[in-house]
Amino acid sequence: MPSEDTPRLRLRGFTGGYFGQPVVRDLDLEVPAGGVVALLGANGAGKTTTLETIAGLNKPLGGTIEFDGEEISGRPTHLLARAGLSLVPENRALFNGLTVREHLRLAGGDQALPESDLLEMLPELEKCMGRKAGVLSGGEQQMLAVGRALVGRPRLLLVDEMSLGLAPIIVERLLPILRRVATDMGTGVLFVEQHVPLALKVADHAYVLSHGRLVIEGAAEEMSKQQELLRSSYLGDEATDAVRRQPARSGAANEGK
Repeated sequence: MPSEDTPRLRLRGFTGGYFGQPVVRDLDLEVPAGGVVALLGANGAGKTTTLETIAGLNKPLGGTIEFDGEEISGRPTHLLARAGLSLVPENRALFNGLTVREHLRLAGGDQALPESDLLEMLPELEKCMGRKAGVLSGGEQQMLAVGRALVGRPRLLLVDEMSLGLAPIIVERLLPILRRVATDMGTGVLFVEQHVPLALKVADHAYVLSHGRLVIEGAAEEMSKQQELLRSSYLGDEATDAVRRQPARSGAANEGK
């Protein structure tokens, strides 16, 4: 068993991509047990590639991936799932012809989270248990995708774009679930999110990628106070460096907000 100080997830010098071409380069990242970490950046920054490679859908091109202190680089997805790593993909990957209850039963296994505990975290699923996934609203489908990942009691949860295609009011109800999962279950959570202010409210720590490289990382609360730095990070490394070289201007801008 890992020690209490061992991160749920640790990337060191991680490089990921497709057909030998890197998309993410030399990334160092950690997710503690019971912690929530946001992975931010513009479209094409390499966020989804990172999550998919951690989950075993792609083979890493370099560096190491450790899960509870054990090297897992290149391990098949089904073995990682059995070990307690769950991915909620961007497209949700639901079976339209199966009901909500059938999805949860298939994912649960012998040590499934009791239905009552799951519905306490996702109460809006209760009215949907007998409905097929194909007739659910976008918000209900996303709740099902999260519920399916949680029913197996994951030690590490990866969530890719929970807010995709959803109204802001639904996103505000969904994202705090990640905090509760971390607190109540001791799960390490790494999530990708485009709604940056909401993401930083939920997360403990955040990493920002630009063009496949890490440009900012730090405590989410502190990062939320540096809006100009965050905006520049989405424009690329040069813009980020320019803002970093002007701390007085950045601080004055924050004081006026």
